[in-house]
Amino acid sequence: MNKEVRVRFAPSPTGYLHIGGARTAIYNWLFAQKTGGKLILRIEDTDLERSTEESISGIMESLKWLGVVWDEGPYFQSHFIKEHQIAAQKLLDSGHAYKCFCTKEELEHKREKARKNKTSFKYDGACRNLTFEDIAKKVKAQIPYTIRLKVPLKQGSVVFKDIVYGAIERKYEDIEDFVIVRSNGRPLYILSNAVDDTRDRISHVIRGQDGLINTPKQILIYKALDSPVPEFAHMPLTLDSKKAKISKRKHGESVAVHFYKDHGFFPWAFVNFMVLLGWSTSDSRQIFSREELIEAFSLEGINRSNSIFNIRKDDPKFFTDPKAISINEHYLRNLPLEKIEPYIKEELKKTKIWNPAFEGEKHNWFLDTVDLIRSRYHVFTDFGTLGRAYFSEDYPVDPKPLKKNILKHEELKVWFPILADRMEAIEVFTIEETEKVIRNMAEEFGIKAGILINGTRTAVTGQAAGPGIFDILIAIGKNRAADRLRRAVKYFAA
Repeated sequence: MNKEVRVRFAPSPTGYLHIGGARTAIYNWLFAQKTGGKLILRIEDTDLERSTEESISGIMESLKWLGVVWDEGPYFQSHFIKEHQIAAQKLLDSGHAYKCFCTKEELEHKREKARKNKTSFKYDGACRNLTFEDIAKKVKAQIPYTIRLKVPLKQGSVVFKDIVYGAIERKYEDIEDFVIVRSNGRPLYILSNAVDDTRDRISHVIRGQDGLINTPKQILIYKALDSPVPEFAHMPLTLDSKKAKISKRKHGESVAVHFYKDHGFFPWAFVNFMVLLGWSTSDSRQIFSREELIEAFSLEGINRSNSIFNIRKDDPKFFTDPKAISINEHYLRNLPLEKIEPYIKEELKKTKIWNPAFEGEKHNWFLDTVDLIRSRYHVFTDFGTLGRAYFSEDYPVDPKPLKKNILKHEELKVWFPILADRMEAIEVFTIEETEKVIRNMAEEFGIKAGILINGTRTAVTGQAAGPGIFDILIAIGKNRAADRLRRAVKYFAA
C-alpha cells in the first residue's frame, strides 16, 4: 500500500454514540493503526436543528472510553460550509451541475403520476437544458432553486470495487440528476461529504453498508470536482435478534456505548466484542489483546452477511448479548488485578461503599478479596451489588435463601451466637481452623454440616451462592463474621 492511509470517522451529533457508529469508529481506527495511517474525527454537524453540544461531548467521551484515539480533529463540518458552496459554484461553472427551479408541488405531481402508472419516480431533468436567458430571468424574479448534479446521459455506468462486496456497477440511466444544494443555499450532505473527504485527503471510506447506495453518486461528485476517488469498504449492518436494524429510536439506550460503560464493562472487552460483529479471522479467534487485534485486522476480513446483536433488556443477569457478557467475563477473570482495580474502585465509589483504607492498610486484603470473588462476576457493577457484603456492613439479604437457609431452621437462632463465640476464640483464623470449628459444632449438635454452612453463608453475605464458605469467612474476617452471625438472629423476630 503505497499511498498514505487516511480514514475518517464522521458521526452526526444528534444523540449518543451507538454500537453501530462505535463499530465504524473502531474499524477505521484499527485500519489506521495497522497501516501506520491517520484517523480523522469529523463532526458532521450541519443538521443545526438536531445537533447539540451535549451529543458532541458524549460521542467524544465514548470514543475515549473505548480507547479510539484520533490523530486529527475534531473538525466540524459546519465550519466549512463556505467551501461546500464554492464547490457547488465550481460545478455550476464547469457545467457539471445546474439550477433547478422545479417547485415541491411540481415534483410531487410527477411522483403521483409515477405512482399511478406504477413506475418508479426519477427526476426528468426538466431544468437541465434551460438557456442562460431563462435562468437569468428566473433568478432575477427570485424564484427559489436547488442545484442538481448532471448525471451523464450517454450509455455507461459508475463502476468501483468495494473491498468487502467486490465489483459494484450502477448504470447512469438508473441515477437521476440529484440535488446537491437545497433551495435555502445549504449544501446537502452528499456534496459536503465529498468536499470534506477531498480536503482531508481521505484514502479509504470505511462505513456501514447502508451508505453503499449513495456511493455511485459520491463518485460522480469526486470526478466532477476532479478530486481523487477514495477506496470504499462497506461493513454489514448490525441487526437485532428479530433481524431489524439497530436504531436509537427503537432500542433506546441499550444500544448506546455509555450504557455499557455505566453497566460495568471493561472498555477493551467491549471493543473486542464489537469488532466480532461483522469481522473474523481464518482461525475464528474470539479474544484479542490490543496488539493482537491490530496485527490481525484487515478490511478483507469484514464479512458480507449482517451481524446479530442480541439485546436482552428484560433479563436482569444477561441484560445484553450473552457473547458480550462472556467476553467481558474473560477479561474480568483473567486480567492482572492492577488492570481491573481502578474500575472496581470507581464502581465502589459510585455505590458509596469505597473505603480509603482499601488503598492503605487493607490493600492486600482488598486485592485478595477481589481475586476471590471475581471468578463469579460478569461486570464491574457486580462488585457493588453481588459483592457488597465483602466491602460494607450495609448489604441486602436475598429473601429466598433467607427463607430456605435460615428461617426454615429455627435452631439457628441458638446456634448462630454459639458459632460466633467459637469463631472469635480461634487464635489463628485460617480456612482449616474455621472448617474444623463448623464441622465439629455440627457433629456436636447432631446436625448436618450443610445446615450450618448454608445458614452461615446467607447470614454473612446475604446470598445463597458464592465462593467456598471457608474462603468467604477468611475474606470477611472473624470479628465481622461473628457480628453478622449474632445479628442474623433478628430475622427470627421479624
